[in-house]
Amino acid sequence: MKDMYQAARHLVWLTQFGLSIAVPLVVSILAAVWLQKTFALGGWVIVVGVLVGVFGAVSGLVTSLRAMDRQAGEREDRSKKPPVYFNQH
Repeated sequence: MKDMYQAARHLVWLTQFGLSIAVPLVVSILAAVWLQKTFALGGWVIVVGVLVGVFGAVSGLVTSLRAMDRQAGEREDRSKKPPVYFNQH
């Protein structure tokens, strides 16, 4: 049962990791295409949309990696036993 829980947990992290990178990029490109077609703007709008999407994807990547690192650190802290000092034995 513990293995199933760990597998599900890793699957959730993997899904969140992928979505936090893909969604900002796709949404910003779609918004840029919509803006270009709706307001008859030039091709520069798509370039700006791609740049905004890449910035959002990198931001999502950094946030996800920090959260994973924080969670891994908490897991290591729990597994370590506190040191035994001279007056605690």
